[in-house]
Amino acid sequence: MNMNKYIDHTLLKQDATQAQIETLCEEAKQYDFKCVCVNPGFVSTSKELLKDSDVLVCTVIGFPLGASTTATKVFETKDAITNGADEIDMVINVSNLKDKKYDVIEQEIKAIKDACGTRTLKVILETCLLSDEEIVKACELSVAAGANFVKTSTGFSTGGATAHHVALMKKTVGNKAEVKASGGIRSKDDFDTLVEAGATRIGASSGVLLMQGQASTDDY
Repeated sequence: MNMNKYIDHTLLKQDATQAQIETLCEEAKQYDFKCVCVNPGFVSTSKELLKDSDVLVCTVIGFPLGASTTATKVFETKDAITNGADEIDMVINVSNLKDKKYDVIEQEIKAIKDACGTRTLKVILETCLLSDEEIVKACELSVAAGANFVKTSTGFSTGGATAHHVALMKKTVGNKAEVKASGGIRSKDDFDTLVEAGATRIGASSGVLLMQGQASTDDY
């Protein structure tokens, strides 16, 4: 297993600086991570910094609450792609899921996937706010709408990835989609546990420490 290619090297903090993004991209090149995951305002900068590498640029849409309108999320997606985004991680509208507005959720994911075209779309469920039944339903809707991944968490709510949730998500999507685990992954043991549960992508701010076999105290 090429551990580095599982990692989305992530910096989504509100107070992230240009210098920190530059460091993130340098680290991503050094360790040949799968991609960096940054807020939309840093997509074009990251794309330029990574132009001589095969590290992809991922960004987040409707982040972190998922409560924007579908039209806003679609516009945000198209803008991100124009700026150079290779992958899109969108947050579902959890309120709609709680209210069982399943058609609305599926249509929104499909609209964003249409905007992505051939680019990878990951759907963030925010599993810490959901029951197992809601997680299963969200995974089913994501697959039906054509998403490439389902993702556990934003890393900004009440909890992050758990092996239980990753295994449940993988069981639900089968071979129709992949699973990204994110939030609270601070050690190689965390990494190994979540990959064993079924994750094929790991979103973490501690990618360098993971590669070095060290533990992080970071929240994300």
